[in-house]
Amino acid sequence: QVQLVDSGGGLVQAGGSLRLSCAASGRTFSSYAMGWFRQAPGKEREFVASISRSGGSTYYADSVKGRFTISRDNAKNTVYLQMNSLKPEDTAVYYCAARGPSTVKWADYWGQGTQVTVSS
Repeated sequence: QVQLVDSGGGLVQAGGSLRLSCAASGRTFSSYAMGWFRQAPGKEREFVASISRSGGSTYYADSVKGRFTISRDNAKNTVYLQMNSLKPEDTAVYYCAARGPSTVKWADYWGQGTQVTVSS
């Protein structure tokens, strides 16, 4: 079992920055690929970014490429999402997710979510 706790959300003006964190406990953190997803009101949850178990590979949705950076610290059991040049359309609840090596689809575990609101 893995527990994920998201934090770092808040209210920010357009053009500003936030850093989200997701702290994991339980089984070996480095065994899991990690990702961030978001869900805006009235919309489906969508993929934002993911990072491989070692941190050597990262993937981004086109809508955030060049503005967001995902990283992980396996020694601290934590994954981060640095969000720069935020736009009002980035407003959503952000969830971290963990995917085990034998799982094809996201995810085995989800965080509780953290609200990000970007004002224009």
